[in-house]
This record gives sequence, C-alpha cells and structure tokens, in this order.
Amino acid sequence: METSLHRDLKVRYAGDDARTEIRVDDYRIDAIVGDQLIEIQLSSLSAIRDKIRALVKHHDVLVVKPIIASKLLVKRKKKNGKVADRRRSPKKCKLIDAFDELVYFTRAFPHPNLQVEIVLVDVEEWRFPGHGRRRRHRAGDFEVEDQKLVEIHEHRRLTKSGDLWQLLPDIKLPSPFHTGHLAKAVGIERWIAQRITYVLRETGAVRRVGKQGNANLYSIPRAKAA
Repeated sequence: METSLHRDLKVRYAGDDARTEIRVDDYRIDAIVGDQLIEIQLSSLSAIRDKIRALVKHHDVLVVKPIIASKLLVKRKKKNGKVADRRRSPKKCKLIDAFDELVYFTRAFPHPNLQVEIVLVDVEEWRFPGHGRRRRHRAGDFEVEDQKLVEIHEHRRLTKSGDLWQLLPDIKLPSPFHTGHLAKAVGIERWIAQRITYVLRETGAVRRVGKQGNANLYSIPRAKAA
C-alpha cells in the first residue's frame, strides 16, 4: 500500500495532473512528466538498480530518494485505534548518510539520462501492535501503518559524479588524500569514510593514484574539482 510520504513526494515532483502508475518497457513507473520518468524510492536503491539501468537506455529518469532526518513515532493501541504514545526516534540522519544507499547504486549512477535527487525529510511514522508470528519480525513488535511527510529540509540534485561532493560538508583535503584524511575532515569513523570513498571512486568522482603504506591514495580529477 502506498504511504502518505510516497504520495506527497510524488505530487511534489510530478504534480497533481501528472500521469501516475504508468507501465513503461515492462516496468511500473510512479509518474511521467513530459518525457521524464519519475521514481520515488523509499526503500533501498538496490531494489531498483537494474530497473533504472534498463530504463535509462531509452528514457530520461529522475530518482527521488528521501533520507529521514528525524522521525516522530506515533503508536496506536491497536490498528485504527487511539494514539497510545508519541516519541521522537533517537536516530537522526544527514545528507552524508545517502552514501549508505548510493554504495549499491554505482552500477546505475552516473548516466547521461539519469538524475538522482536526495531529499532530507522529517516524517511521522504511525504504528500499531503486531500479531502472531509476524510480530517477531517487526522492530519493537509493531507494524508500520503509514509514514507522513512533515517537512523537507534540504535537497541535492545529482547529475554527474562530481555532484556527490554536495552530500559532504565543506571540507579541505590534501592532494592526494586517503580515507583517514576524509574521516578526520568530516568527523566520522574510518570505515564510513571508506564506504564514501568507494562510491566516489566507482562513480569517477575520485581516482586512485598510489599508496601510502597500506592506505590507497586518491585525487579529485580536475574536471570534478571545478
């Protein structure tokens, strides 16, 4: 079932009058605006990687990927029942967390016919108690009834590999640099910096230029740095 979050983002990017839930080349597409196909992807980008790779061969495609900055958990006593509790989830995300998704999308992005919009949002997540065997497979023994869009904070449109730097804070790196430099500059653990660098390398936003001890060294191609 379509969530409110998915529906609201679809309206925001496609408009009320757009053609929605259209079949194109054996795939179901969220919306079409002019000649552009629009996909709103709430779950992992890996789930649509092959679909997008097929579609961009002949179509212009925009993939909208929301990243949840903060989440208000609204718990009902039962399905469609009264609200029993509201609390803020301790988990918070930033634009940089989009690399956790993009690591599975490097075989699709970049491509001349593909744009990826990363959207940082606040949501409400409405839940109710789970039942039976399914209950054990739900975090906190609750099933998700709906997710609702509360606010959009930021968005970044990625059209080429160099645009991936927009997801990082404004930092200065030596040239060449290794993942330890990136980790220190951003204030993250090194394994996270390694994942980010993997995405940058696989998409062409950086290139490997040598080694320093056991660490690979990278540089930013001049065209990407501009």
